[in-house]
Amino acid sequence: MRVLHFYRTYLPDTVGGAEQSIYHLCRAGADQGVENTVLTLTAQSGGPRRVNLPGHVVERVPSGFKVASVELSLPAIRRFRQLAREADVVHYHFPWPMADIAHLAARVRKPSVVTYHADIQRQPTLLAMYKPLMHRFLGSVDRIVATSPNYVATSDVLRAHRDKVEVVPLGLTRSFYPKPDEALLQKWRERIGGPFFLFVGVFRYYKGLNVLLEAIQRTGYPVVLVGDGPLAPELRAYAQQHRITSAHFTGLLPEEDKMALIELSRAIVFPSPNRAEAFGMTLLEGAMLGKPMITCEIGTGTSYVNRHGETGLVCDPNDPEDLARAMKELWDDPHWCELMGRRAALRFEDLFTAHRTARAYRRIYDAVVAEHASGTAKAGAAKAADFRREPAPLSVERDPVIEEKS
Repeated sequence: MRVLHFYRTYLPDTVGGAEQSIYHLCRAGADQGVENTVLTLTAQSGGPRRVNLPGHVVERVPSGFKVASVELSLPAIRRFRQLAREADVVHYHFPWPMADIAHLAARVRKPSVVTYHADIQRQPTLLAMYKPLMHRFLGSVDRIVATSPNYVATSDVLRAHRDKVEVVPLGLTRSFYPKPDEALLQKWRERIGGPFFLFVGVFRYYKGLNVLLEAIQRTGYPVVLVGDGPLAPELRAYAQQHRITSAHFTGLLPEEDKMALIELSRAIVFPSPNRAEAFGMTLLEGAMLGKPMITCEIGTGTSYVNRHGETGLVCDPNDPEDLARAMKELWDDPHWCELMGRRAALRFEDLFTAHRTARAYRRIYDAVVAEHASGTAKAGAAKAADFRREPAPLSVERDPVIEEKS
């Protein structure tokens, strides 16, 4: 089974949530007999055009030009057409209007799957102009795969194409990560000190980091913020101006250091208040290592990964007081915090391993290939038998359900 993935950016150029999910899917998919190729754009000049990564190959085409922040590339469309001819399935990763254009311009007739990572949130005027193209693209593919039932329940776009939507959560594999040694753990113990909360991610508008700084200001709890991004200078200046000395900005870190900090942390705090945060790979990394989580209820996969009162706490978005309350609950009760961390790890093993995700996608790939071969390709959800459906919670019960809390 040969699968061509098409996405705007990928390793080694960038490391975001979508890139991580594709990487883990491709590596785990190799064990399912899937030969994965990722076609992507690159802004680097003079770099290799073909990169071999574990379990898959990356084809890189130079970026062309931007229209309203969307990168376009005519050479990418030509290369896409060539690679699509060789593939058994074409797998798009949405949102990226360039993929819509390439799919329709190249007149792809191969079995096709779209992973729907998130709705488009910004630039409402341009979105209104883009909608006809978007719906034509989504209407022409064989399957649309959402990453959580919560997102299906709250996305107008997914509801419009519900007859072909399947849900497959994103997944990770622990063995794909480096394991920090004792010397590295000790380095961070000495640098940060005792228990701390941890945020990992790109410093963007939808991460809620201004609210997190306000919550730190109210509580004084130590919080380590790993990452960088457009808002980094503004956030650092705010922390300095308001003398928030318990906020520790580390900048970008190697994977070993990130994993060391997750291992040492009390809990993961992830205060994104905007549904541009569709899932939260950092939450999966924390759950994988048995850490409880604090998230906000925004109707997306963050409340699917983190179940209120079971694996962590869910608070109101854009509410520093409620976020500070949640942090205080976990800080004051280490036993309950540890219990929720264990339940987070169990939920991870049950729903969010990369090999489970890869098995579900392999079933979808096989289904759409069979439909095309028999001439019965149509809109309709493939049945990924090992995915246990759960109702999408549109509201949050705020009373903890764990009877062991004392």
